[in-house]
Amino acid sequence: LGLLEPTDAEPAALAHRLGISAAMIKPCDADEVVALGRRLIERKRLQERTGIIGEHPGIQEVLIKIEQLAHVSSTVLIEGESGTGKELVARAIHDLSPRRGKAFIAVACAALPETLLESELFGHEKGAFTGAAERRLGRFELADGGTIFLDEVGEMPASVQVKLLRVLEQREFYRVGGVAPIRVDVRVVTATNRSLKALVDAGEFRQDLFYRLNVLSIYLPPLRERRSDVPILVRRFIHEFSRQHDRPFRGIAADALQILVDAPWPGNVRQLRNLVES
Repeated sequence: LGLLEPTDAEPAALAHRLGISAAMIKPCDADEVVALGRRLIERKRLQERTGIIGEHPGIQEVLIKIEQLAHVSSTVLIEGESGTGKELVARAIHDLSPRRGKAFIAVACAALPETLLESELFGHEKGAFTGAAERRLGRFELADGGTIFLDEVGEMPASVQVKLLRVLEQREFYRVGGVAPIRVDVRVVTATNRSLKALVDAGEFRQDLFYRLNVLSIYLPPLRERRSDVPILVRRFIHEFSRQHDRPFRGIAADALQILVDAPWPGNVRQLRNLVES
């Protein structure tokens, strides 16, 4: 936290150059300074708790939104490229919510074929299809009272989209092969690395489902848009992996760090983390 003179040009840019998280122009009210300092400390604790690290304004905005959205039950859509940390955001929303004592269940929608995805989400009755030797509870039932995270929801087949829409609107569904409705109290958080709006325009995603998912939204910027965070992330990962593998790290040269800052990082933070461990 920095206190700048009224004559300082471009105070926001100056604060960024000085490595100051926030700045106020003098003269300042003492209570406002204390309140801002308290918010910065709480934000730092939130970063440590969630693992969402960075000083870039885009990441700070994400942290603010997590704090704001965690305490309501509305559906959240997280948008961002692969490797930006969408599941970290989903877990942070759950961990800060009143549902934190209940289950957090993640489902990778793109990893399962259509028939298996429907059974995975909604469960099935014994004999519902070949190989269904017993009743199985789906992820929505297992997440009752908690949070379900649907990753890469844009890859969900049309038939499953219809069932998901019913869950969001009616809070109930049928197991595959079932005849009795199952009611659940689940908060739904979804993520996509593709624009759902573009998929709607292309006829690949239901418009009514898009509106139900996009009640609250968070955008995670790619690493190339927040290069100033690369040194912070590198130091964090070095510390983490040095302890994890019990291997000392002698340091990184300034020119080597600059190479990392300038790299395009198509795999985003996940790629950087894997490189540091390597």
